[in-house]
Parts: sequence; structure tokens; C-alpha cells
Amino acid sequence: MNDESQNKMGSPTPEELREQVERTRDELGQTVEALAGKADVKAQAKEKTAAAKKQAAEKSAELKEQAAEKSAELKVQAAEKTAAVKEQAAAATAQIREKTAQAAQAVKDKTPEPVQEKTAQAATRAAGRLPADTPRPGG
Repeated sequence: MNDESQNKMGSPTPEELREQVERTRDELGQTVEALAGKADVKAQAKEKTAAAKKQAAEKSAELKEQAAEKSAELKVQAAEKTAAVKEQAAAATAQIREKTAQAAQAVKDKTPEPVQEKTAQAATRAAGRLPADTPRPGG
């Protein structure tokens, strides 16, 4: 009830006054708590710090996970590229060996027989004069 209705009806009863006082106390208590909370700068700073730490930890975990994923992806790419380069190198090596063998055969085919015999004799004589630990021609 408000004051006007109480005046028209008469004085408030003691019970109504008690209820009114109790409501006023509750409202006053809530107001004091709200003001105390706003005035407690240290508590507000702690709350903000805790929130910032939590946010930073979450962001850090997220970035760490992204970095791990990217690292794994790059490792796979590097392995794939390395395998491709190894395959190309093996193919090139085989091709070089084949071309070398073809060139050697072509030289042998075009070299006259007497020259081949003289070269073989010279190689045999030279091999006999070399120290034992020296590699032999053709071997």
C-alpha cells in the first residue's frame, strides 16, 4: 500500500509497518551490496584479470593446436616432395648409366681391332707394374 491509501483507510497497522520496514531493509541491503561491489576496485580488477587469463589460455591452446596441425601438414608435404625428388634422382641416375654404357659401346664399336688389342696389352703391362693396393684398370 502507498501512503495515500493508508491515509484514506487510516493508520497502517503494526504488521504493515513491519513488512514495509522489512522491504525497505531488503532494498537497502541490495543497494549497499551493489554499491560495495562497484566500490571494490580490487575485486573488479581480480575478476577482469582472471577473465583475461582464461581468455589468453584458451587462445593459446587454440593457437598451439593450429600450429601442431600445420606442422603435421608441412611434414607430410615435405615427405611427399622428398620422395618425388628421390624418384627423379633415381631415374636420372639410371638414364646416365644407360647413356654411359651406350657411349662406351659406341666407342668400342668404332675403335679398330688393332687399337683395342694394343690398349689391352698396355693395360695388362701397366697393371703388372702397379703396387698391389692400386686399383686395376677396368675393375
